Amino acid sequence: MRIKLKILVVSIMGRLIKAMAPAEILNGKEISTQIRARLKNQTTIHEFIVQLPLDSENSINTEGLINTIAPEKDVDGLTSISAGKLARGDLNDCFIPCMPKGCLELIKEAGVQTARRHAVVIGHSKIVRAPMHDLLLWNNATVTTCHPKTANLDEEVNKGDVLVVATGWPEMAKGEWIKPGAIVIDCRINYVPDDKKTNGRKIVVDVSTVESTKRFLEKFKPGKWMNQYNNLNFKAPVPSDIDISRSCKLKPIGKLAREIGLLSEEVELYDETKAKVLLSALEHLKHQPDGKYWVVTGITPTLQEKGKARLQSGWCKPFVPIPTRTFLCVQQPSQGPIFGIKGGAAGDGYSQIIPMQEFNLHLTGDIHAITVANNLIAVAIDAQIFHELPQTDKALFNRLVPSVNGVRKFSDIHIQRLNRLGIEKTDPTTLTDEEINRFAILDIDPEIITWQSVLDTNDRFLWKITIRQTSTKKGHTRTAQSDISVASEIMAVLALTTSLEDMRERLGKMVVASSKKGEPISAEDLGVGGALIVLMKAAIKPNFMQTLEGTPVCVHASPFANIAHGNSSITADRIALKLVGPEGFAVTESGFGADIGMENFFNIKSRYSGLCPHVVVLVATVRGGPVVTAEMPLPKAYTEENLELVEKGFSNLKKQTENGRMSVIPVVVAVNAFKMDTETELDLVSHLSREHGAFDAVKYTHWAEGGKGALALAQAIQRAAQAPSSFQLLYDLKLPVKDKNQNHFTEDLWTGVWESPHLHGQNTFVLVSQPRAKRYSYRIRSAHFRNSEHNGLPTRPCFYDTDLDPETEQVNGLS
Repeated sequence: MRIKLKILVVSIMGRLIKAMAPAEILNGKEISTQIRARLKNQTTIHEFIVQLPLDSENSINTEGLINTIAPEKDVDGLTSISAGKLARGDLNDCFIPCMPKGCLELIKEAGVQTARRHAVVIGHSKIVRAPMHDLLLWNNATVTTCHPKTANLDEEVNKGDVLVVATGWPEMAKGEWIKPGAIVIDCRINYVPDDKKTNGRKIVVDVSTVESTKRFLEKFKPGKWMNQYNNLNFKAPVPSDIDISRSCKLKPIGKLAREIGLLSEEVELYDETKAKVLLSALEHLKHQPDGKYWVVTGITPTLQEKGKARLQSGWCKPFVPIPTRTFLCVQQPSQGPIFGIKGGAAGDGYSQIIPMQEFNLHLTGDIHAITVANNLIAVAIDAQIFHELPQTDKALFNRLVPSVNGVRKFSDIHIQRLNRLGIEKTDPTTLTDEEINRFAILDIDPEIITWQSVLDTNDRFLWKITIRQTSTKKGHTRTAQSDISVASEIMAVLALTTSLEDMRERLGKMVVASSKKGEPISAEDLGVGGALIVLMKAAIKPNFMQTLEGTPVCVHASPFANIAHGNSSITADRIALKLVGPEGFAVTESGFGADIGMENFFNIKSRYSGLCPHVVVLVATVRGGPVVTAEMPLPKAYTEENLELVEKGFSNLKKQTENGRMSVIPVVVAVNAFKMDTETELDLVSHLSREHGAFDAVKYTHWAEGGKGALALAQAIQRAAQAPSSFQLLYDLKLPVKDKNQNHFTEDLWTGVWESPHLHGQNTFVLVSQPRAKRYSYRIRSAHFRNSEHNGLPTRPCFYDTDLDPETEQVNGLS
């Protein structure tokens, strides 16, 4: 049967095949004689195949027979020379047996990465077992080779991320041996008796997959998790944040990913503590209903900045200790604030994302990618101006489209620019002088360059700088500035994008400057759009971590709310909503205060994503009214009970609650209890909140008690999520900017300035009782916002306390 199939396949390929006499009527010597005779005809015989195992009544030396074949005609790759080259890794200089090569192709087609994976091969033949081992080894897998009589075979099989079986023993490998999420390739079919079949037998394979399939469907059913949460050892007084982080035993991040329903090929491991989730996860989860969607925001950040960090990040981090699935989506912190005055953003106490040093520092390099991509545009702008100044249009065109071997040819990026200009030509020699001018010259106005370089540190001395001061650039200096990396428009694009195609389009459309005629110039006009997506291709994948108590977390994107939309990424939220399933909860974070972060979540992020929140969780603290001077002792109002001041300061929380309710969804106030707060003050805040429209208001003590301290709050949010709601956007996107402003001010809803059709940018301290806000002047432009100042370093920055222990390589001083 196998010989007939091979003859059929080769015939379809249009090749002539000749079959030798069946082995059962020949002996080894006769077959070898025929092979040698055929090999003499070098022009007509190109390949030899010996169908194994040989079926003969006579004893045949199979090894000697195969080695009769010339290696260059050994298409099955079974000669000693072919096998030796494969074992040595000379994959490009030998034939590879078709079965192992086909198995490897199947593994690749399934999207499984063999590098750093454990593969198990079971077999006892030279046809599959040995070459399969070698192929996997040279594709960077760790390989264990077994045979059917290997001791503790079930334990060996359970180690494999990839399992290849070729034994010819019916259902030899049991389904319950297989590691959850492993890919299995069964190379053999077998016949066993079956009275129900007309021919009295049925086909089975080497692996009994019924049980493993049932188990997989049960365990990996979307929305059903098998994870075990960590039990913390609480201490009083509460130790330092970094001591708590180090004391917790981390679950391997790959294991957590499998427990919540992510497939192994959907997770890129960076180490045991962090990974990236591939967007392909959304494809296998597309039929899974979404879970409930909470947005966590806060009152206007207090001037005591540490209060704000604990407000916003504090609630986002604790495991919700109720029988449901909860997935957190938070923003990645910038290293500017980390080494400035604020410090880290991993949470604190017994409510943290861990390991905190990984979370707070480089993580997987997303912000670095944004920094490089942003600065590539900044460099391209000045390079364009530099090259346009001394050259004629024709000379510049000749350099942009150089002649190679006497032929000029447009690149793809050139064709795209011609199409945008309405020039439907593909031959560079046919462009007119006017078309060459339009194609090659951007004529950037140095006074209206809206794109700045960025650096992920707080440097007040880069707020305004003069560039091009070298001797060769005299007369062409210009004033510029440097922003912080998370203020880059590329960060805002990352948070709103949904695919590589979508990101490529958004990056290309970013307006970076204007021409002297007032025409907008985009990144695509500079020809840099393709390079940007190359730099950002890994950053689009959400980062995956965990809390102290084992709750899964996506850490992705961090656009500043006062100059962008201030929310974590749409992609991370979508993955979380699918993974938790209809009975679970995805918790996402809005930055800064509710007056900008929550507003932008409603009218930008939700508008683009189409995801409707079910509950607003509005975090508040009792203290935060009187002026706090950095590095100075706290005023008495922060250390003594003052009910009158609490009631007076409630106006901010009242307004933020009203703002949340305008979108017709329940608002739950989460009162973050500090050790200096009195029960009377906490009760007053909760009472006033409920009295002025909050669905509920509950204090929580997650800092000292972890998830247990947030139990009552979680139960209140659960009830709110079941309450009637009808989320609605606050304005029609088609309205002019002026009308949107008018609607907001007449309804006394949001205080701020609109600088684009759908971005609300403002000062951090707008909703305060005292007129202490700095004055900013904003210019309304088609697609870009400029805020001329970001924070500088304080007198005593946080980096004073940061150091590395060279023996343990532990980071000290982060908070």
